[in-house]
Amino acid sequence: MPENDFFRVEGLTKRFGGLTALDKLTFSVEKGMLFSIIGPNGAGKSTLFNCINSLYRPDEGKVWFRGKEITGLNPHRIAAAGIGRTFQNIELFANMTTMENLMLGRHLHMKTGLFGAAMMFHRRSRAAREEMVHRERVERIIDLLELQASRDKFVSQLPYGTRKVVELGRALAAEPELLLLDEPAAGLNNEEKEDLIFWIQDIRREFGITILMIEHNMQLVQDVSDRILAINFGKMITEGEPDEVVNHPEVMKAYLGG
Repeated sequence: MPENDFFRVEGLTKRFGGLTALDKLTFSVEKGMLFSIIGPNGAGKSTLFNCINSLYRPDEGKVWFRGKEITGLNPHRIAAAGIGRTFQNIELFANMTTMENLMLGRHLHMKTGLFGAAMMFHRRSRAAREEMVHRERVERIIDLLELQASRDKFVSQLPYGTRKVVELGRALAAEPELLLLDEPAAGLNNEEKEDLIFWIQDIRREFGITILMIEHNMQLVQDVSDRILAINFGKMITEGEPDEVVNHPEVMKAYLGG
């Protein structure tokens, strides 16, 4: 892996029986970049994310992060290495509040054990001090994503668009260096999509997170991306700057219906 590559997928291949979902896919992402992946349904985009964070094990190829190979590591080790993710289908605890869901995103950074947590009623205890640090981080995310009104509400009571934002906040709570966004605009109305553009820009500015995003909304992709990779049938069509990729004839044919 070249030293200047922050994240790299190299020759990644994944088969399901006779179907090849990913076919020797290779690309790299520089630190601080927002790199988007587009393609029609069934192109292999979510399979790619599932291989990156080890929900699937690739049949061939390697995944590199910060100069180390992470191919096939257990998902919790991928998260601990600094890779966070949101899902196309929201994965939250519906019977917990927004605050509680966001605090769960901090579990990788919590050092106090069960006994220490049980003693947290003591204000000067280590557990209490640690709890304050984690809550301060979560409060910063709540302010950034304008979730103040939802802080103490159960997720089951929130509208779909707000739940999408809560899931984004929980991923941020883990302090990832690389954030995988799986169709963050899916199911959002136009106003929510506009808000999402600002939040993505704020996340990059406030936290310096590198973002790898799958998204169908081309306006969002063009507005926020530094580079775009277009794939179909698990193979690269083209990679480049947003206008270059979106106007590529094979992309228009495969993805835009041109």
